[in-house]
Parts: sequence; structure tokens; C-alpha cells
Amino acid sequence: MIRPRASLAIAFVLASPVLCLLVDAAGAQAYPDRPVKIIVPTVAAGTVDLVTRVMANDLDTRLGQNFFVENRSGAGNTIGSREVAHSEPDGYTLLMSSGSGEVISPLLYKDPGYDALKSFAPIAPYAEGSVILVVNPSLPFHTVADLVAYAKANPAKLNYGSAGIGTVPHLTGELFKLAAGIDLVHVPYRGGALSIQDVIAGNLQLTFEASSPLLPHIKAGQLRALAVLSAHRIPDLPDVPTMGEVGYPSVISASWTGLFAPAGTDTAIVRKLNEAINAGLRTPAADEALVRLGNVPLGGSPEDLTNLIVAETRKWTPIVRTLHMTPQ
Repeated sequence: MIRPRASLAIAFVLASPVLCLLVDAAGAQAYPDRPVKIIVPTVAAGTVDLVTRVMANDLDTRLGQNFFVENRSGAGNTIGSREVAHSEPDGYTLLMSSGSGEVISPLLYKDPGYDALKSFAPIAPYAEGSVILVVNPSLPFHTVADLVAYAKANPAKLNYGSAGIGTVPHLTGELFKLAAGIDLVHVPYRGGALSIQDVIAGNLQLTFEASSPLLPHIKAGQLRALAVLSAHRIPDLPDVPTMGEVGYPSVISASWTGLFAPAGTDTAIVRKLNEAINAGLRTPAADEALVRLGNVPLGGSPEDLTNLIVAETRKWTPIVRTLHMTPQ
């Protein structure tokens, strides 16, 4: 009797890894069985927020659960990113972030509370849009040359807003200052939507922001676009030149978004979300929604999102050092 029992025990031990895999697969197959929270580390109506809502609406239908957005803005996108980094890795708290939160802030904060490559399980790159330089239309600036000439004659008289210290708009403004040899005063906000509203109201003179929240105001005549910061002109603004065309080829900046889960999230859940996101991005509805926001679909693998972060870090690190922007 001893031998069969021993054999049974051995068989159970040997089967345990298989049982664990079956349990994990069953759990991933059932996912999601309750609402999923997507934290956006910026204010509502900003680029990341608007793009996230396109994705969330598609995932609602595709996966049969409510994917809802919560905005946790502030501190260069680090507040929301930190919250997700320390959340339960069960797939029910996700992060939709950008280069501001996952690349630039880790360069500017001594302890942001997370590591972009270690604290998260990357799921997929989602979309990308151009950054645009806009001014209040009441100002006598119709070209970048007009703006630069005034700024050189009036140092520190022009204010530019950003989505906060350590965001892509902030660093883009500093890059433009360096390339043009001018002095602009940086005014940080808790999100891009707030700085845009103050440019419209005339409290600020200009801002550098992603195309998605800017395009409706540009088309309504509330803002004047002087240049796009992508390598090529964008279809929504065919008459607006690139920075390269007006003499500043080094001033290139794009706004990308990607979805992350906390590190340690089941790879089967990550794979399920990745497949759903890529399937959604292949539909005309998602493509049209993103184009209306001035974005183009990206999509890809978790590794593609990791590679994007690595490449962007290599791009911005020397610029941060050149600008003598020390960690806070």
C-alpha cells in the first residue's frame, strides 16, 4: 500500500506545474470578469485622456466589460504612474501613459516612485500624434520667424505653458528655446488642457501641445498654429510648416501613448489585452476616431513598447543634460 500512495504523491507533485498552468489559463480566459480601471496620469481632455477613451470604448465591446478612465494628474505624470506601479498585478488597474510619464519624468525626478522598465508590464503601443506650436491669435505672430524675432528683442517677455514639469511639452519648449537662442518663461500646469485654455484666454502667449486637443481650437480660430514638430506636415494642417522647414530641424517632438499593467501581471492577461488592442486598431472606426484627434494608430507587441521607451530615453537624455535640467 505504501508504494501506490508514494506513486500518487509523486504524480501529484509532478502534475502541480501543469495544474498551475491550467489554473492560470482559466483565470486569463475568464478575464475580465469585472470593470477595469485605466489610470491616466493627466487631466481630463488632454491628449492621453482623449486617446485613452477611444481605446476604452473599443475594449468595452471587445472584451465585454466596462473599461473606465480615472485621471490622476500632477508631478509630471508621476502620481498616476506611481499608483499603478504599486497596484495589485491582477489586470484590473492599468496605466495609459506617454513619453512624459515613462521617459522624461524619470530623467527629471530623483525618485519618481517607479521605474518605467521594471515597475510595469508593457502591453502595447497605442497611438502617436504630432506636437504643434500655437499662439493666441490676437498676437502679431504669423510665423515662427515673427515669434523668434520678438522673443530676441524682448527676452523673458513671452510665457509658454506646458502640461507640467517633466512633460513632453515642457521639454519641447526648452528644446525650441535652445535651438532658437531665445528666452521664454515656462509656466507649468497640472495638464495640457489647462495651459491650452490659458493661451486661448490670453493669459499665456503660446504652448507646445499634442495635436489632438489643439485641432478643434485651431479650426475654430481660437488658436493660431505656427509649426508642427513632426518630421512631415500633417493632413489636418496642410498649410502649416514643420519646424525643419522654418529652420529648426532639430526641434522634432511627437506625442505617443501606450498601455501598461503593474509588473508581475499574468502574461496571459497581457497577451489577451494586447490582442484586443491590436484588433481594435485594425478597425476603420478606431482609425477614424484617432485621426479626428490628430493621431495615427501604432499597435504592436509588448516588446515594441519597451523598445519605444528605450529609444525615447536615448533621445531625451542628452537634451536634458544639455539644458542642465537636474533631477528634482
